Amino acid sequence: MNSQPNAQDLLVLKKELVGLFGHLQKIRKELAALNPPGAPDHFGSMSEQLDAIVSATEGATNTIMESVEGVDTLMNEARSYCQGGKLGDIFDQVTERVNTVFEACSFQDITGQRITKVVNSLKFVEERINAIIFTWGRDELTKVVVEIKEDKDPDKKLLHGPQLPGQGVSQAEVDKMLAQTDIDKLFG
Repeated sequence: MNSQPNAQDLLVLKKELVGLFGHLQKIRKELAALNPPGAPDHFGSMSEQLDAIVSATEGATNTIMESVEGVDTLMNEARSYCQGGKLGDIFDQVTERVNTVFEACSFQDITGQRITKVVNSLKFVEERINAIIFTWGRDELTKVVVEIKEDKDPDKKLLHGPQLPGQGVSQAEVDKMLAQTDIDKLFG
């Protein structure tokens, strides 16, 4: 048997190696694009935003439940002043509606659990990608020039949506910018 590869086998091997090298270069560029120098950490930002959603939802739900509990307390107090009849029926209906609101507020717990699953999945993907980056070498990846597509909408960079706590412009700063007294001074 001939142990020497023939020319056709060598050509196939060369093509496969060139293809593999091309795929590795593409992976390298994609990894470098994930976090180029000076760019925001996309994974951390997503996790923070989702955590902020859970926190805001929890706060709103607690406010709703406390308010509805207050309504229920007032209804029970008002009920003690009537002897039933039509007004008693209305109080019963209000109590049913209050209970419906309490039941509906359970969405917050389920939403929080689902978002936590998404955050954990993001963290898992981030850990795997960081392991690949570590294996390849962050310094090596920063050498890769990556073209990041600019967004065509010039106003998009002005719109940042709700900011995380401690970020963005505070309400006091907005009030100061829009202070009516400064505008009034312009027009005497």
